[in-house]
Amino acid sequence: MRIDVAATLTMSSPAPVTALLQIAVVRPVDETLTVLTGGRPAEIEEFAVDGARVHRLTLAEGPTTVTYTASAEDGRGARKVTPAEWAAALRPSRYCPSDQLEGFATTEFDRTLPRVELVTAVTDWVNRRLVYTSGASRPVDTAVDTLLAGQGVCRDYAHLTITLLRALEIPARLVAVYAPGLAPMDFHAVVEADIDGTWCVVDATRLAPTSSLVRICSGRDAADTAFLSLFGGVARFETLTVTATTAGHLPAADDTPFPLP
Repeated sequence: MRIDVAATLTMSSPAPVTALLQIAVVRPVDETLTVLTGGRPAEIEEFAVDGARVHRLTLAEGPTTVTYTASAEDGRGARKVTPAEWAAALRPSRYCPSDQLEGFATTEFDRTLPRVELVTAVTDWVNRRLVYTSGASRPVDTAVDTLLAGQGVCRDYAHLTITLLRALEIPARLVAVYAPGLAPMDFHAVVEADIDGTWCVVDATRLAPTSSLVRICSGRDAADTAFLSLFGGVARFETLTVTATTAGHLPAADDTPFPLP
């Protein structure tokens, strides 16, 4: 099934600033990326970071518009967990302080369950425990803050799921994706967990079919997967429009872990 995605960002900077973009899909069939900054096309450098395609450029003084379009196929594929990924995905991270929730997770979940059942149990628990509330969380909130607040958006759901899985000694990481069927439409955050040596995706929000997700990038948490990062200056972020559509049948959202290409 062919999936078409697009993203448009607008911002304005009082002075030149270096920007990193993570909005390109990992395996496009075709794509275009254009950046107009200060009235001129920007020079864009692409490089790989942990399998993601990162674009570096300089934003000029004044307005900037970033436009990205791509098509991808939703073919299946299994990503094996490498030793380096295994280690990184077990350690506590900025938004996922799993060492703080080890006792809680051990009390709440049965560690003796088969790995796939334990991952599903954690995902289901987060889905029941949290209420999806736009604007409810702060950019600095960790999974502990989300647990106490009982609400959040997709990145908060992902952070809490990751934290509990790591606390149960299951490697887990955040994946940024385009998600056909998501409402409201935006960049989406889901979780990949190590199930018998293969990365399998789960989504505690249940807001979009996991079988139609299109991978952008993965990392320890949202600090590694931001769609825009600025260095050496500031910019005023103005608008973001994201779309992800398919002409084929869109399956219902479910909680079955599966490999994400």
